[in-house]
Amino acid sequence: MSTYLIINILIIIVPLILSFDKNISYYKKLPNLIFSILIVSTAYIIWDVFATKRGDWAFNIDHLLGIYFLGLPLEEILFFITVPYSCIFIYETVKFYTKEKTIHLSKNLFLLIAATLILFGIIFNYQHYTFTVSIYTGLFFLLSVYLNMNLLNSFHYWLTMLISFIPFLVVNYFLTSIPIVTYNDSAFFGERFITIPLEDFLYSFSMISLWILFYELANKRKR
Repeated sequence: MSTYLIINILIIIVPLILSFDKNISYYKKLPNLIFSILIVSTAYIIWDVFATKRGDWAFNIDHLLGIYFLGLPLEEILFFITVPYSCIFIYETVKFYTKEKTIHLSKNLFLLIAATLILFGIIFNYQHYTFTVSIYTGLFFLLSVYLNMNLLNSFHYWLTMLISFIPFLVVNYFLTSIPIVTYNDSAFFGERFITIPLEDFLYSFSMISLWILFYELANKRKR
């Protein structure tokens, strides 16, 4: 069994076991989760395919099964399923066990953040990772402002993000320190937190946030 596959299993094992817990009944929410995964994970996989071909990052064959789709290892594609499954589980757990509070933040603040991120990406367009992750994060804020501003004012959302960054740090540390994923220094600033590229923090934030956004949009549509 590959190291990357073991990491995927560890990511999903606890949420998978607790999916039938009667308090959260996570299994009942799978259609909305699948909707989110189909949209968001597809967008990130497409980026991943092009970034891998371009050489922005690469995968260490010593820690893979050796099965590839569109140039990506099977474990990398599974990552875009196991991670949202676990992150949305955290979100639903937070919603059940904590009281929602409205955080009154200005729409203009998030529009300014979105514009700043997009401008930042354009300025550093020659660093492919920096460029793309800045655009994706800016896009999240724009979509949230116009499609579901309540999410940005939700205590549940921000608490979920805070909690999710704990496993993010653990998983990314192992991915980048073993290493399973290696980065081309010309594709990003080259600055790291321990072994984790700083751009990975925006990558994780944007990806988890978009999963939650489209998950909630599916919930609204269902209601």
